[in-house]
Amino acid sequence: MAVGSRPLVPSRLAPGGVAHGSRRTPTTVIGAYIVLTKPRIIELLLITTVPTMILAASGWPSTWLVAITLIGGTLSAGSANAVNMYVDRDIDALMERTQARPLVTGAIKPRNALIFALSLQVVAFGVLWSGANLLSAVLAFVAAAFYIGVYTIWLKRSSRQNIVIGGAAGAVPVLVGWSAVQNNITWTPIVLFVVMFLWTPPHFWALAVKYADDYRAADVPMLPSVVSMAETVRQMTLYTFALVVSTLVLLPVAGLGWIYGVAAVTLGAIFLGGTIALGRNPTPQASMRLFGFSITYVTLLFGAMSVDVFVEYGW
Repeated sequence: MAVGSRPLVPSRLAPGGVAHGSRRTPTTVIGAYIVLTKPRIIELLLITTVPTMILAASGWPSTWLVAITLIGGTLSAGSANAVNMYVDRDIDALMERTQARPLVTGAIKPRNALIFALSLQVVAFGVLWSGANLLSAVLAFVAAAFYIGVYTIWLKRSSRQNIVIGGAAGAVPVLVGWSAVQNNITWTPIVLFVVMFLWTPPHFWALAVKYADDYRAADVPMLPSVVSMAETVRQMTLYTFALVVSTLVLLPVAGLGWIYGVAAVTLGAIFLGGTIALGRNPTPQASMRLFGFSITYVTLLFGAMSVDVFVEYGW
């Protein structure tokens, strides 16, 4: 598989690369509210949730439980994303990538967006608590609160480590998925959390390379906008190497077999090689190809984990 492959996700997000946002202006009020939740980002989170539930159940868990967890997780993440747009509406107006967002265009009033976001979070907590358990509901709420408070309000505009620390929120869905099935947290979901935590910086920085000028215009210290391309690639390579190591640590910790092992090694080698190659060809186009592959990487990695579990337990 080439690093430049079209991103592989259930909805085949977009040809030639996927952006964490859209320049398309929603044509209806309902569409505008959907855009507030950033559904493309939510899809990436859910890609990791279901395979984690399969691993926790040693097979396919209750379909009802999967549905409840996905609904609750979607609502919680959508709430956090909507608050993010509410807080960032001033800088969104300055960046080309985000100028079509509903709070910038005026399609939705800020007060209505905030009420919508908070309502989603209340419903999400209730859905997860009643349909799964209290632990999964609390974890989803903590992830949303962390994303809003630590990343959006505190770090995004003040530290070049913003996406590194703030990205922890995006790693929590694996904990939610595991806890929904097991009602506890063990070393396996912790390692999965580390995997997603380490994946986020090279994934997002690959996107930020293309939009570095946007971040400078908005005075947001995203790494590619405040350091050289060489330093950005160096940081991406370090995180990608650590990511690959963490995926191999999962082998003995989770008791996974050769299917996952081969996938982890192969996909990891391609991801690491692509990151190193970006240093030799440091262009926005090459960076976006790597960004697209990073999505394919996590989709196939967690897919292989699911297949490994099904084969191991004879499903």
